[in-house]
Amino acid sequence: MTFAGWLLVLLVLAAAVAAGVWFLRNVWFFRDPVRVSPREPGLVLSPADGKVVYVRRVQGGMVESRKLGRAIRVEEITRGRAEGELDGWLVGVYMSPLDVHFNYAPVDGRVEAVVHTPAARNWPMVDLWEYVNLTYLRRAMDLFGKRYHLENERNTIFLRTEAGGRAVRLAVVEIADRFVNKIDCFVKPGDDVRAGQKLSFIRRGSQVDVFLETTDVDILVRVGDQVYGALTPLARLR
Repeated sequence: MTFAGWLLVLLVLAAAVAAGVWFLRNVWFFRDPVRVSPREPGLVLSPADGKVVYVRRVQGGMVESRKLGRAIRVEEITRGRAEGELDGWLVGVYMSPLDVHFNYAPVDGRVEAVVHTPAARNWPMVDLWEYVNLTYLRRAMDLFGKRYHLENERNTIFLRTEAGGRAVRLAVVEIADRFVNKIDCFVKPGDDVRAGQKLSFIRRGSQVDVFLETTDVDILVRVGDQVYGALTPLARLR
């Protein structure tokens, strides 16, 4: 093949790659699939697509972190007010750029508060090897207690639902990654939501935590599980 022929092939390949990147960033990334949520009473659905990166017990409002070598107060994550010495569970879902980036209500309930916490800078959630493992190899990794988890910008939606004749409080914590430039929130305090209803849209890679303020619950996922927003049950309230 002549030099001109090779140059044409390279130009075509470059154009194809550029078109693929444009499609992924401007079309595929904003996809909004139709989802029909299960209606079984007591289910707590995943608020996001992604990989479960930790499932942690919360005792007296504290979560142990091996990475930091200390216990973390749950308010450091939710950035909301605590009501007494809280016991419950914390589940983290890492959203790669390949996942759907709409976030969904995990339960039927009422929005009690929406708390936005800015940050001076956002730290990267994962290094290159962790990114490859989570995004392309789909391997399990425990990310709890890294610097971003406590310092990055976040939007926390506090919800109250009913289960077993009692009120249960949940927090959906949307944590921005280094390259996230906006979290679009679709709800406000006082709104009633249904499980599977869209709560927000978060740009680029990111993470969503669910804090369940109860121990009367069965956790249905483990680290490494792939979950889908509005579809996969994370837990069942007793």
